Amino acid sequence: MTSRLCIAALVLFGFATQASAFEISSPSVSNGKWDDKYLGDEAGGCTGKSVSIALTWKDPPAGTKSYALTMFDPDAGGGKGFWHWLAWNIPASAKGLPEGAGSKGGKGLPKGTVLGTGGIGRAGYFGPCPPPGSGTHHYVFTLYALGQAKLRTPANPSPDMVSVAAKSQALGEASVTYTYGR
Repeated sequence: MTSRLCIAALVLFGFATQASAFEISSPSVSNGKWDDKYLGDEAGGCTGKSVSIALTWKDPPAGTKSYALTMFDPDAGGGKGFWHWLAWNIPASAKGLPEGAGSKGGKGLPKGTVLGTGGIGRAGYFGPCPPPGSGTHHYVFTLYALGQAKLRTPANPSPDMVSVAAKSQALGEASVTYTYGR
C-alpha cells in the first residue's frame, strides 16, 4: 500500500510540474506563416522590414533575475547556422517583448536590456531570409532564465559567446521553433 501511495504522489507531482513548465511563444507567427514585415530586410537581400515578432513567456524558474534571448537558424550557412537576434539583461519583471522591440536599435526593449550583434553584422533583430530554394529553415527562439541581473560576458561578445554564457548561467530555458522557406 505504501509503494502505491508513493507512486501516486510521484505521478501527481509530475503532472503539477508539467502544468507550470517554463514556456515561450509568439502570437505573431505560426509554422511557415510570417507576415512580410517580420522577414529579413534589404541588408540580406530580402524585401521584409525586420520588425521583431512579439514574444510572451510564462512560468520561469524560481530565482529568475533576468533573461537572455537568442534566435538561431541551424539550417543556414551549410549547417553552420545563423544568429538572427540576441538580447540579454532583460529584467525578470518582463513577461514578453512587444512587436518591434528588437528592431531599430532596440528602443522598445525594457530598460537595461543589451542588444547583441547577429550574423548580419548589426545589433537587433534580423528576420528570416533564407536563400530561395534552400528548403524550410527552422528559427529557434530560446529564452534563458538567469539567476543574476546581468549576463556575464566579455566586452563585445560574439553570438556564440552570448549563447554559451547564457546556457552555462541558466536556471532554465524555454524554446520555440517556427519554420519558413522561400
